[in-house]
Amino acid sequence: MTTSTLILNVDDNDGARYAKTRILQGAGFSVLEASNGTDALNLVKRGDIALVLLDVKLPDINGIEVCRRIKTDPDSALVLVLQTSAALTGRADKIRGLEGGADNYLAAPIEADELVANVNALLRMRQTQNALRDSEERFRQLTDNIEDVFWMFSVPARTLEYVSPAYASTWGRSVASLEQAPGSWLDAVHPDDRPGIEALWSALQYMPHYDAEFRIVLPDGSLRWVRDRLFPVRDRRDEVYRVARMTSDITQRKEMEGLLRAADSNKNEFLATLAHELRNPLSPIRNAAALLGAGGPDGAERQARAREVITRQVDHLAHLVDDLLDVARISEGKIALRREEVDIKSVIAQAVETAGPLIAARAHRLDVREPPQCVWVEGDPVRLAQSMGNLLHNAAKFTPKGGLIQVAVSLHDDVVRIAVEDNGIGIAEDNLSRIFGMFTQAAVPPDRAPEGLGIGLSLVSRLLEMHGGRLSATSPGIGLGSTFTVELPVLRTSACDAAAQAGQDALPPAAAGDDGTAQQGRKRRVLLVDDNVDAMEMMAFLLAEMGYDAVTTADASQIVDLASARRPDVIVLDIGLPGVDGYELARMLKRHPQLGSIRLVAHTGYGSPEDRRKAQEAGFDAHLVKPAELDDLDKALQG
Repeated sequence: MTTSTLILNVDDNDGARYAKTRILQGAGFSVLEASNGTDALNLVKRGDIALVLLDVKLPDINGIEVCRRIKTDPDSALVLVLQTSAALTGRADKIRGLEGGADNYLAAPIEADELVANVNALLRMRQTQNALRDSEERFRQLTDNIEDVFWMFSVPARTLEYVSPAYASTWGRSVASLEQAPGSWLDAVHPDDRPGIEALWSALQYMPHYDAEFRIVLPDGSLRWVRDRLFPVRDRRDEVYRVARMTSDITQRKEMEGLLRAADSNKNEFLATLAHELRNPLSPIRNAAALLGAGGPDGAERQARAREVITRQVDHLAHLVDDLLDVARISEGKIALRREEVDIKSVIAQAVETAGPLIAARAHRLDVREPPQCVWVEGDPVRLAQSMGNLLHNAAKFTPKGGLIQVAVSLHDDVVRIAVEDNGIGIAEDNLSRIFGMFTQAAVPPDRAPEGLGIGLSLVSRLLEMHGGRLSATSPGIGLGSTFTVELPVLRTSACDAAAQAGQDALPPAAAGDDGTAQQGRKRRVLLVDDNVDAMEMMAFLLAEMGYDAVTTADASQIVDLASARRPDVIVLDIGLPGVDGYELARMLKRHPQLGSIRLVAHTGYGSPEDRRKAQEAGFDAHLVKPAELDDLDKALQG
């Protein structure tokens, strides 16, 4: 032992005390002495004494009583007591001493080596006990401070030996209740999961290992998912005498898995719908393309019909792409509203104009009711008209032919409400809560084929929220029609005559006045540059029909030579040419001394605001997104 080990030698016999002190000091121990019980107790309170060598017979306090006081005091309970006696040496005396708390009892005469051996044995025992106690304390601190529940059960009795405090927060029940009823944890397992867990628990003596996930029912009725892992604890003979368990709360993980599964399902459903919606227009476009070359007496009529079909289907495809891009931009916060004062009457008028062809084609009656005054809101007129047009389009689409569509505008304090009501197929009650979700599809009337990606209402709802408004839906049920109500904050109201006249003054010249006079002069020469030969040739044919003189090339390297030879008034350039930067090509043309004055029109599939900005900076005079409307194309060419 080390010299730091301090021993207290208590004996009222000076000679005996001296002899024992010399023996202990000779063995390398530090020794303090006391001749009575009172002094001994005071010295023990110092707290640095490892062992008390205590004589039973003391003048003031009996040695057995001194031992009892040492052992019952929490501050000194771990101090070792080795009792000795020269008079009380019988078997009963030893038993009485040991029952009084002594760690050992020696009867005189005591040999020096026997005394030292007993002291060393007791100190080794204490070292082992201290190491075990420190290990248990570290274990307890670890298990007390982890979020998982740690358990220990005996085998085969399955008696609870330990459970960490996390049980209370995970199971929603106190540790005390579990200690009183160790099987109560199983009662909290969800009834559907309990039989499987009971089977695993019953077989733990033979199969002391499992990894299971199950639900538990908390006292408030809510559910919690846990992962429970059980593993064996073996003794020196490699026999299982305990099992340990680690139980983790995996509720959040399960919720995320559910969200991921739902997202994956939505993704698959969306891709299937998108494929369907893209293929639907492609089939009539392909057939119409075949009819364009048809001859015979009805050839001209068939070709005209084919052109109508292609135009209509291309418009449909463009609409799908625009909706998808709008949703993506809103989700990423990239849509910027161009806010201005907007008259609700003009919004309704534009929406009616947009949905008018479909309403007329399905022979619906449209009834629009507006207040006498003009109601002004702050917002983006294009986006507001787009939103109302979508609602009218849906009303026309989901109402059987010959239906009634009503638009009612009303004022409620500082809010304007626009209700679009139809007598169509209606909405089931359980669908009302999810009708504004992305990719939600509703049933269509028997005379209509399913169409759309199910993003229109979600797009409208988000656009209105960006305007500080909201969209709601009501329906009495299937077959009883539906009502979609837009609410927007009112900016101001005004008398309608002056406001309407102001609005008319702001409109561009009537389209009727644009009777194609640009085509009546000399033919404007156009150079088309596009690597899609089919698209380029079709545009050249159209431009010829429109009165332009078009020349084409799919080779960007020929632009300068062709432009120098033909001297076009306009160059229509595809930005995404293979191996060529369309923007840099535009800069080169604008820097060319002979070609710099030629009007440049970008015709591209890149249509974001950033793409338009880059085109303008590169020198393009106009930017058209494929497929361009004929009117837009004509305006871009005319400048």
